[in-house]
Amino acid sequence: METFEIANLIAAQRELGERYLEFFTADTGTLSLGLYVLPAGDTDPQQPHTEDEIYYVIDGAARIQVGDEDREVKAGSVIFVETGVPHRFHSITETLTLLVVFAPPRRSRAGS
Repeated sequence: METFEIANLIAAQRELGERYLEFFTADTGTLSLGLYVLPAGDTDPQQPHTEDEIYYVIDGAARIQVGDEDREVKAGSVIFVETGVPHRFHSITETLTLLVVFAPPRRSRAGS
């Protein structure tokens, strides 16, 4: 069993100084977990991924565009994004803190 405390993950992400902190990859190769933080007013630079994704909004408020759909998200929202679909968070009015699940695990890419 593995357990993680959100407060510790947020502290580690801040110390790293990056938007994204990957903190777990399953030994079975089925998924990975990360913490993604976008400050209020920030621009989300991500590109479509080669994995399915689930975002859980821990805190904050923004909008997300997934393909042609655009919706408000806030603490408690859960978003599924299929492999290869363009998506980005925008209109970030409160720092957005997201738990991210990639399945299969996210492939490391320079600049991602």
